[in-house]
Amino acid sequence: MGKGRLEAFSDGVIAVIITIMVLELQAPRGSALPDLKPKIPVFLSYVLSFVYIGIYWNNHHHLLHAVQKINGRVLWANLHLLFWLSIVPFATDWMGVNHWAGVPVALYGTVLFLAGLAFTILTRELIAYEGKSSTLARALGRDYKGKSSLVFYAIAVPLSFVNPRISIALYVLVAMMWFVPDRRIEKTIA
Repeated sequence: MGKGRLEAFSDGVIAVIITIMVLELQAPRGSALPDLKPKIPVFLSYVLSFVYIGIYWNNHHHLLHAVQKINGRVLWANLHLLFWLSIVPFATDWMGVNHWAGVPVALYGTVLFLAGLAFTILTRELIAYEGKSSTLARALGRDYKGKSSLVFYAIAVPLSFVNPRISIALYVLVAMMWFVPDRRIEKTIA
């Protein structure tokens, strides 16, 4: 089957996720600049999550650009990814309003890990359907970038109980790794 509806649906869900996140931002009660200080963790959490959602949107686009067709297993794998991405606004809000406390930072990392795992499952389903010699399979190779992201998340989650700021730094590191859309796919297609 064609992939057009999957792309359109995914784009719509991702747009709603970003909208929900921005609606969670609340202005401070006061009108002086110092009144913004307690909102800094909330705003920075939003920025990090916005970047993550943008990264997923970009890489999802590249992923689907590299394939010609999809099947039911791909549809379910995509829904699995969208489910975990839809939890990001909740985890973002909880982490921000609690000023990066350990348990909310751990939940945030768990959601990132599960979204990363879901993205990996989606790529594997696409490769399984199109074949190991497909454009996507050639582009991703052994996918060290995806695997290392999951390792960083797996390290960051328990670390959040020791020092949440180290976990946040690891989440930022993974975001920096993926900030530029996956060039492996662009190079293979070109």
